[in-house]
Amino acid sequence: MALSLHHFCEWLASTPVSNTIQNVAWIIPLTQTVHIICIALLLASAAMLDLRLFGIAGRSDSVAGTAKRLLPWIWGTLPILLLTGAILTVAEPSRELENSTFVKKMILILVAIGVTAALQLALKRDPAFWDATPARARWAKVLALASLALFVAIVFAGRLIAYTDHP
Repeated sequence: MALSLHHFCEWLASTPVSNTIQNVAWIIPLTQTVHIICIALLLASAAMLDLRLFGIAGRSDSVAGTAKRLLPWIWGTLPILLLTGAILTVAEPSRELENSTFVKKMILILVAIGVTAALQLALKRDPAFWDATPARARWAKVLALASLALFVAIVFAGRLIAYTDHP
């Protein structure tokens, strides 16, 4: 498996698309800039929603109202992050795909998407779901803590990729 992944990475790195990304001076800096801005938007939106779930900030608005304002920013940045991440991966496939931290980051992203979707689905069924009972409010805090921890771990893993095992 590792050998076939390595061969795939070598093949991908030699494609015209990868070579263009690698050799046109402005593509990687522009892509990284857009990627970082989207990370900031996503992290800020998630943090504000999480702080509302904790009851620390935004208490003048319902959880549903806060989610209605912030979830589009979270979901809207994900396709852009996917695209910019794919461009960066095509530029240096071995650095990403053969790196154990990259794999962990992708798993964390999937879990964070699941946590965010669970929060949203509960609100879709009942806008007052997270405000309805003390038990649900406690679960909202658990989800908020998980969400915040996941998104911070994703950012950390993204930076750590440059410093961990890759060929």
